[in-house]
Amino acid sequence: MNVEFINPFLASMLNVMSTMAQMELAPEKPKLKKDEVAMGDVSGLIGMVSDQAKGSLSITFEGPLAIATMKNMVGEGPDEINEEITDLVGEITNMVTGGAKRMLSEKGIEFDMATPMVVSGNNHTIHHKAEGPVVIIPLNSPHGKAFIEFSFDK
Repeated sequence: MNVEFINPFLASMLNVMSTMAQMELAPEKPKLKKDEVAMGDVSGLIGMVSDQAKGSLSITFEGPLAIATMKNMVGEGPDEINEEITDLVGEITNMVTGGAKRMLSEKGIEFDMATPMVVSGNNHTIHHKAEGPVVIIPLNSPHGKAFIEFSFDK
């Protein structure tokens, strides 16, 4: 998988969390993911298609981090994952993908995005549409972890 695709998504995720939720996430070492079980409690998944590649991105939050993110962004939030939290994760997925889309566009890589799909619950699964490997990058914070996953055909 091309690092040229991954870095803009990672940079966009860190930027969105820093500017919108006043949270600094610390990326950990990327690794290949072996199964489809999500590492957290709520995930946003978005498909992308371009002339250069087809793939998908998912962002998964552990419950406490998702709740803290909402509280930081809107000043209040629920005590457990609910529809407001799943909407927020979908919106963050959209913002991260939009930011990455702008960065990739500057490099001449254009792609279309689908509407994000949000899945939540214990041991929910994420099915990436691409045939390529799935790379996962854990992002650490004092409130818990987020995980960003990528899979591209090229």
